[in-house]
Amino acid sequence: MFKNFKMKLSLGIVGLPNVGKSTLFNALTKQSIPAENYPFCTIDPNVGIVPVHDERLYQIAQIAKPQEIIPAVVEFVDIAGLVRGASKGEGLGNQFLANIREVAGIIHVVRAFEDTNISHVENSVDPIRDIELIHTELILKDLETISKKISELESKSRSDKKYIEILNYFQKLNEHLNSFNLAIDYPLSDKNEINEIRKNLFLLTDKPIIFVVNTADPNSNLVQEIKKFVKDKTVLPMDIKLEADLAMLDDHAKKSFMQDLGISQTGLEILTKKAYDTLNLISFFTQGPKEVRAWTIKRGTNAQLASGVIHTDFIKNFISVEVCKFSDFINYTGWNNAKENGKVRYQGREYIVEDGDIMLIHHNS
Repeated sequence: MFKNFKMKLSLGIVGLPNVGKSTLFNALTKQSIPAENYPFCTIDPNVGIVPVHDERLYQIAQIAKPQEIIPAVVEFVDIAGLVRGASKGEGLGNQFLANIREVAGIIHVVRAFEDTNISHVENSVDPIRDIELIHTELILKDLETISKKISELESKSRSDKKYIEILNYFQKLNEHLNSFNLAIDYPLSDKNEINEIRKNLFLLTDKPIIFVVNTADPNSNLVQEIKKFVKDKTVLPMDIKLEADLAMLDDHAKKSFMQDLGISQTGLEILTKKAYDTLNLISFFTQGPKEVRAWTIKRGTNAQLASGVIHTDFIKNFISVEVCKFSDFINYTGWNNAKENGKVRYQGREYIVEDGDIMLIHHNS
């Protein structure tokens, strides 16, 4: 009944070797990639398309009774474990850093459990040290990137004064990184031109981060220390082994097990939603007898550009869109009743699509 819809935005699962990255990826995708107890077992990035559980989709489907239900998705990439010295090519460093450059956000898996049967590449469990280690390697690589850009801007600024302001901005960003701060914590410029240059540098530390803390105790002191250390970043404690076990169960057994555990959502469901939010994404819906579908767009996207995720030709051929709010669709038990009661409205190309909108797009075919 489900069909995958591949999106371009993805999150890379990163961390030191043997922290639970591949186990998390296996649980997310139910794919059987190696997760043995040795560094670098994941050599090539593995990609999984994971549906986002959205109860609204099923409520719409109960009314529309479609042949198919197609959820929104998040794309996860399992990236080889990083070690100290990766920025200089140690381990699989160059490959790791190239792969992380391609993703839109980062799931940073941090080990906060003791297990003598699972070795730690640094020979002890210390989550703060591990976070600092990976941040350091990413920052060092970003400093290389920034240094090259500054040299280029210095050359240009000698003959064209307009580059002086741009140069000053990146020199300050360089100082920020040199103090071992992440690029994402440095403010954007008020000049679009500068922000565009920054965006095109694809800085590794300029990506949103979710810290998944691999632990069976979400209230442990280690979890609290991590939350304090990463400040405003999202921290999600998760028993990854338990999540992997849950992922192997059929729906009935999983529901029963979750009831025994006293939980209404799996950690994986929470993670996919957090990932969706972290990338600043929302969903709008289309509905009909063939399918009810969730479409993924960036928050703040207008109706004309949103139509392009359905088909790129819709952008240039866009005419208008009819919009029904999710709550109205449910309250009036469907599109036609909502429309008869004035709850479906025509909007133009500049209408900013809201999360949960149900839309019918009009275009010249």
